[in-house]
Amino acid sequence: MHPVSAAYEVWPGVPYPLGATVDANGVNFAFPSEAATAITVCLFDPMEPRRELARLPLVDQTHHVFHGYVPHLKPGLLYGLRVDGPWAPERGLRFNPNKLLVDPWARAITGKPDWQAPLVGHVVHHGKEVFDGRDSSAGVPRSVLVRDTFDWGNDRSPGVLWRKAVIYEAHVKGLTQRHPDVPLQQRGTYAGLGHPAVIEHLVKLGVTSVELLPVHECASEGFLLEKGLTNFWGYNTLGFFAPDQRFSSSGSHGQQVTEFKAMVKALHAAGLEVLLDVVYNHTCEGNQLGPTLSFRGLDNPTWYWLDERDRSKYRDFTGCGNSLDARQLEVNKFIADSLRHWVTEFHVDGFRFDLATTLARSGTGEFDPRCDFFAVLHQDPVLSRVKLISEPWDVGPGGYRLGGFPAGFAEWNDRYRQTVRRFWRGDMGQVADLGYRLSGSSDFFRLSGRRPSASINYVTCHDGFTLRDLVSYGRKHNDANLEGNRDGTDENHSFNHGVEGETGDVRVLAARERSQKNLVATLFLSLGTPMLLAGDELDRTQRGNNNAYCQDSELSWVDWALDERGRRLLEFTRRCVALRASSPVLTRRNFFQGQTLDDSRFRDVVWFHPSGREFERGDWENPELRCLGMFLGGDAIGTRDPSGQKIVGQSLLVWLNAGPHDVEVRLPPRSYGEAWSLVLETATDEARVLTVACSGGCSVPAQSLVVLALAPP
Repeated sequence: MHPVSAAYEVWPGVPYPLGATVDANGVNFAFPSEAATAITVCLFDPMEPRRELARLPLVDQTHHVFHGYVPHLKPGLLYGLRVDGPWAPERGLRFNPNKLLVDPWARAITGKPDWQAPLVGHVVHHGKEVFDGRDSSAGVPRSVLVRDTFDWGNDRSPGVLWRKAVIYEAHVKGLTQRHPDVPLQQRGTYAGLGHPAVIEHLVKLGVTSVELLPVHECASEGFLLEKGLTNFWGYNTLGFFAPDQRFSSSGSHGQQVTEFKAMVKALHAAGLEVLLDVVYNHTCEGNQLGPTLSFRGLDNPTWYWLDERDRSKYRDFTGCGNSLDARQLEVNKFIADSLRHWVTEFHVDGFRFDLATTLARSGTGEFDPRCDFFAVLHQDPVLSRVKLISEPWDVGPGGYRLGGFPAGFAEWNDRYRQTVRRFWRGDMGQVADLGYRLSGSSDFFRLSGRRPSASINYVTCHDGFTLRDLVSYGRKHNDANLEGNRDGTDENHSFNHGVEGETGDVRVLAARERSQKNLVATLFLSLGTPMLLAGDELDRTQRGNNNAYCQDSELSWVDWALDERGRRLLEFTRRCVALRASSPVLTRRNFFQGQTLDDSRFRDVVWFHPSGREFERGDWENPELRCLGMFLGGDAIGTRDPSGQKIVGQSLLVWLNAGPHDVEVRLPPRSYGEAWSLVLETATDEARVLTVACSGGCSVPAQSLVVLALAPP
């Protein structure tokens, strides 16, 4: 027994909630483990985190949950766990009480793993894993006792309708670190993201929902730290209930909790939703060679997919060394409790699930759309009402499942990204697939009963080139990652305007700028939910690095000092977002039917050949065709307002010309109306308003897009 343990009483307590729950009189501790023989709570001095105050055994058990109540403990105290049990890696059992553990349910965590400490539970001797009796405490982060006292006032979710949503994917530090109007001490933090200057930019841009790269407490891999790098993106989770201390300007002993809540409150007050990119598919503990920091030491066979042929190893569907086993009831419960915690305690509005296919594997590992994980979310009265987005793939067998997720989920649509890039790059034979992508990808989402908003449309995201780099580089330049440029994916949909990288050639720069505008305009003119990568509207570059996950540097931070080109792109993006918001035909609830609805004057969608006639089957199959028109009928939306009145919007005609030559297109016949107004074009920087007579002609310059609005009758 620790010499000062007698100063603390341990009462029986209760087995739920799990983790450490602080009340006015003390703390209840409860931790589940099927095979553990003992669990001990270690208390540490918050002023001297390495100084251990007490070891408190939890002697009461209920249904495999070890629990105990310790009176008089206060918020701010630090703690960790030591868990006894069998050491039998061949059976998947890796208990080692010499390895201090972070509480998986910790509400806050302070400190980062020190890879110089003996964090691994074993040493390898003659090819065998041998129990390591060295103590790891000096190198392990501490869990923090936290009690919720935040004043939310009248905060409420903006409740943005899916069909109205415009998602802005951002990294807390990456977005705010270089913002000149954010105070120095708040840059790169939650407070910085909630600063009025940042919020003003988001509101003026017109986005509705900020999707944050992981903000759960994470740990960098040892091999990165050895190179002087870090896991900047944060897809390496340690604490699924704890806001990442990296982004706190006010402290890491619970202050990060308050600061995160204040950020959410400020964003909500501006009408902006907060969505979190969450990583429940794996943890930071890696494979059998990785550290014992938390889950592995608490109950390895429950938390992780083990290889049944050799239970000392892991099944890896994620490419990160391990996979959380969502088949297990305890793991499913943990994930649901974590998600619910972020909704109820932090007021977030939804989640994007990284490598979501892993969570839906059941039985022997096949994807199962009726798996327990989906069932849990579907029946949960809290989680079933927030926005749920899946990244519908992982790296395991049969892992690509676009369109395979059930109702209630939207999905990242990488098919949209590929097709739009290929079309605007000038590839042949893209028109048929482009038609599906522009119209909401019904080929993937209609059969599951979902609507166009289930398609999260994007051209760029955090993982890959920025928009500027996409049109400036023909290949990746990841040398700063110190892996010999072998990491990252060769993006074979990147553009090449004749010059690689930065250039002063005016013609090349003009072609690149037009390509950026084509991609932005297409994104916001497509049915579905658009997602914009933070900084793309500001002409941000990563100098050709398409895998900047380990770059906590100016390479990853948004540069707010705009040149003339950046200002033009920002203004153009704002115009595209505003056009979408003001055009019911672009935010319709249902898929196109290709026919008139009720008393509609026009069909809801008509596709036009440059000659002015409607598309025929052979046009869709024509590999040479790189110019097409998409007419959207403003009175054929099929959407009604809350009072039941039919919503009528302006009819739009979008011409897309990805070919190398200008095309003189013929406009639809006079039966559509007398005149068209030019509302958007990508071949000029001017915001022109022109009127074109119906049944006349209209020039669509090479590699450009034109949007015409039908004048009311």
